[in-house]
Amino acid sequence: MDEKEDKINNSEEDVEIVNENVEEKEDTENGIEISNDVIAVIAGVAVSEVQGVASMSGSFAGGITEVLSGKKNMAKGIKVDKSDNSAKIDVNIIVEYGSRIPDIAFEIQNRVKKSVEGMTGFSVEEVNVHVQGVSFDNKSIKENIELEENNDNNEENNDK
Repeated sequence: MDEKEDKINNSEEDVEIVNENVEEKEDTENGIEISNDVIAVIAGVAVSEVQGVASMSGSFAGGITEVLSGKKNMAKGIKVDKSDNSAKIDVNIIVEYGSRIPDIAFEIQNRVKKSVEGMTGFSVEEVNVHVQGVSFDNKSIKENIELEENNDNNEENNDK
């Protein structure tokens, strides 16, 4: 009986060793790989929710692709550098005329960090906001600027 008990004990130890190896493998290779594009889309959605952002500024090729496909590219204007469990994100935006840029940038940084960390578990080390331009799409804004220019021109002509 001692031999049988020894064999059973040895078998149990072998099973434990095998189980330990499987657990270690599962921990190191959990099977989940999050693409940079996924992080960029998450960040893009967060940026699009910030008031004062007119649009994202992407490459010329990306703009053509968006027009031809008819789909809005939520990752447009976003670059992600990912390492182990952290990410650095660059956001390129165009702001609406009259918006306070520091407030917009601060809001973008907070929303992107919160969204990416919450959905991916990555630690966001940096969110760099690059303002690429100002949008004058609103008709009333254009009209106000034209009125101001006309008033300035009239004042100059009256001074002469």
